[in-house]
Amino acid sequence: MGRAFEYRKASKLKRWGAMSRLFPKLGNIITMAAKAGSPDPDMNPTLRTAILNAKAQNMPKHNIEAAIKRAQGKDAADIKEIHYEAKGPYGVQLIIDCATDNGTRTVANVKATLVRNKTEMLTSGSLNFMFTQKSVFTFYKTEDMDTEELELELIDAGLEEIEETMEPQEEGEDKAIIKIFAEFSAFGDMSKALEEMNIKVKSAKHERIANTPIDLTDEQMEELDTLIDKLEDDEDVQAVYTNIN
Repeated sequence: MGRAFEYRKASKLKRWGAMSRLFPKLGNIITMAAKAGSPDPDMNPTLRTAILNAKAQNMPKHNIEAAIKRAQGKDAADIKEIHYEAKGPYGVQLIIDCATDNGTRTVANVKATLVRNKTEMLTSGSLNFMFTQKSVFTFYKTEDMDTEELELELIDAGLEEIEETMEPQEEGEDKAIIKIFAEFSAFGDMSKALEEMNIKVKSAKHERIANTPIDLTDEQMEELDTLIDKLEDDEDVQAVYTNIN
């Protein structure tokens, strides 16, 4: 996904935050992490990362605690991850990651959105070879941070690529942000390395990166934006990955 998509995504996340649409999505991630391991963040790195991501989006503490509580006891929420794949217009491919307690509802909603937007749902696994899963971390660059030196220090933790870009701010000057990519399996090692370096991570997640990204015209991108927006508006949809450059 190109920088234009990342900027659009960042803007949408801010809008979601204001509307509290993002919190249920973050809550599901926290609940799944707490249920899969310990409800204590100090004993559960995955939960710790999920909480970190939630705090970065200004999710209230009581929401986070409620999400952890939902994972405990005999009535614990049964939230599962589901992935859907689709083929849209102009050669666009989509992988839709969901977290839901009702798979029947989720697939019906996703399929309806795809059909209304001239997009075909594919058999699971059809696009696996078109995307590579990576561990992706972002954090703001501080004044004393040297990108080249940081790259050398993180190689042993599984670093593959490092990018430095400017993140637009609603108020004030743009901020320099660093994005690092590592192997899918290196998520834990990279999390630990950044934590030991006292780097405050803005987000940490697994992403699907298109192996052969494509370019679209502005008109085509506007049409695909509409589809992606409608998918992301569904509370069960965690992320939409495409092969758009």
